Amino acid sequence: MTATPANVFEHFDLPDTELTRASDAYAEKSTADFVYNHSVRSYLFARAHARAQALRPGTDYDDELLFVACVLHDIGLSEDGNGDQRFEVDGADTAAAFLRRYDVDEQRIAIVWDAIALHTSEGIAPRKGTVVALAQAGIGTDIIGARRESLPDGLADDAHTLLPRMDLGYALTDAILTQALAKPHKASPMSFPGELLRLHLPYGSRPTWNDILAGAGWGDRPAGAGARPRPQTPQALAEFFTRYLAAGDLDGLLSLYEPDAHFVPTPGTHLAGADAIREGLRHLIDAGARLTLELRDIRQVGDIALLSNRATLTGLGPDPLTTDTTEVVRRQPDGSWAHVIDDPFFH
Repeated sequence: MTATPANVFEHFDLPDTELTRASDAYAEKSTADFVYNHSVRSYLFARAHARAQALRPGTDYDDELLFVACVLHDIGLSEDGNGDQRFEVDGADTAAAFLRRYDVDEQRIAIVWDAIALHTSEGIAPRKGTVVALAQAGIGTDIIGARRESLPDGLADDAHTLLPRMDLGYALTDAILTQALAKPHKASPMSFPGELLRLHLPYGSRPTWNDILAGAGWGDRPAGAGARPRPQTPQALAEFFTRYLAAGDLDGLLSLYEPDAHFVPTPGTHLAGADAIREGLRHLIDAGARLTLELRDIRQVGDIALLSNRATLTGLGPDPLTTDTTEVVRRQPDGSWAHVIDDPFFH
């Protein structure tokens, strides 16, 4: 680490109390350098956001608590804080226990607890008071650059000089994943740690929201599912397309494409977007076209699949047209699949 706690306090004029010094020392001792640097920068950016809103320390918010909440917000990624809950809640509990050793009032501890437990909860933290809102704002600025344009000129450069980033975003992701891989119950599927874990495990090993709904036992189905079934695998798109085409079901055919999809119904005809695709499909129906599709190969990675069918199209000319399709399809929010690109003539 480039900086030491002493020159950080002096250089940035941090709130200098027994509690802030103790909290800073605890974070510096217990967390990795990239976490500590991030935690202090988060306070600097939170304080800058407060000033931009004309909020006054001691009057509009408790500056001591803001510093403590920021500097301890990732203590759940330390050895001390690695319990059996998601890291944000483990961190909040660890910070609360630390503050009780300094006889901090329970109402003030509750503010720090909320700030730490909710720092990844978009839309909730801003409703829990000024300190909680400012802490999340500063943390978000340092992680994903949210509201960075409102920082004073030179502050970020100064902070990064004394408190280097050390590839923070990816380093922090790795730290969360290290805990979650060792204790998967710390990363429930709908949580921020759970989403990181799902992205780093083989497809299908962690349930999606649709998987959870399907396993609830209540038999819930997506809106409209009773009127028109949807393909539940990439391969099933072929069956649905041929069925809807034979039935002259234009809406059914269109449902097999994303709104901004690309479709090539005949050689040289490149359609993009729902309106153009609808007219292209209408032309196939009006011509009495019929189609057979036989799967040749498929490659699937997560919610995206690349597949190819042997297609034989009749009804558009005197002779059948046979080609090998190139199709890119994607899983939809309701768990069904739809085309992103459908080009039978791309080779």
